[in-house]
Amino acid sequence: MTDATPSPPWHPDRLAARLPFLRRRALLTQAVRAFFTARGYSEVETAYAVPTPGEEVHLSAFATERVFADGTRQALFLHTSPEFAMKKLLAGGAGPIFQLARVWRNNEAGPRHAAEFTMLEWYRPGATMDDLIEECADLLRATLPPTVCCQGITHQIARPERITLAEAFARHCHADLLASAGDAAALAAAAGTRLRDGEEWEDLFFRLLLTHIEPTLGRAAPTFLTHFPAAQAALARRDPADPRVAERFELFVCGLELANAYIELTDADEQRARFEADRARRARLGGQSWPMDEALLAAIGHGLPPCGGVALGLDRLAMIASGAPRISDVLWDGQA
Repeated sequence: MTDATPSPPWHPDRLAARLPFLRRRALLTQAVRAFFTARGYSEVETAYAVPTPGEEVHLSAFATERVFADGTRQALFLHTSPEFAMKKLLAGGAGPIFQLARVWRNNEAGPRHAAEFTMLEWYRPGATMDDLIEECADLLRATLPPTVCCQGITHQIARPERITLAEAFARHCHADLLASAGDAAALAAAAGTRLRDGEEWEDLFFRLLLTHIEPTLGRAAPTFLTHFPAAQAALARRDPADPRVAERFELFVCGLELANAYIELTDADEQRARFEADRARRARLGGQSWPMDEALLAAIGHGLPPCGGVALGLDRLAMIASGAPRISDVLWDGQA
């Protein structure tokens, strides 16, 4: 090995530099398990290789294959989230459950992203959005020090803040997000920007979200961004008080998007319609295809209880807990 060749992640010199971050991650994992166990949650572990990895339009899954003893083959994918499997357990009566799941998302890499990472996902029957926000805040207080510093941002975690998507767009884009829903030209005009070639409303929404909204979140304190437009929450219930929005929120800490949460949709017919719309959009964009998860729809139809669910990136929480500058610093193999 020459001086110009980087040493591998397992090399003693490189591992020694990461060990303080990794040991903090190990303590964090123990604290997370203790937090949910004390609240009456059961830890579960569901299959990683599945026929349907998820239905998110913009996620790319790792493809694999199962070969049976008789030589027949089944196309499978490494799941992008354990959500579908966990909802089936909820429909069966599992009660409050959590999972520390390895998940895979292709085409993702960088200081904050890894193609393979750990997702903390939990579901609580009967939870409201306020319940989930309070529980997320309690989890931060139970697993992090009172003051955190990561990505060059320092703040106190004791007093998180809340803002709706509509409020955020009005404040930072000077646009009425809900009034312009589905009208890309109206949103562009209100935000003072030009539509790009072929840009639809959803594309512009995400562009403005990434460039104008997200950079302002999780700066002074943990921030809960709530009430997404209904079209941007395929698995969430519409807000009974305003059906233009869904009961969904995201949590930002130290400028990092840390968690995504829904009050779950329990109407199987509406869920099927949303899945079909997502699948059609993914096909138009040249994305992957896989079978509809009919077992999930059957479980929802059988009786998914009213519940809320949260998906939280454990590796990013470890970055915040340890102050690590890169996600690779809190991965034992060091590869992002």
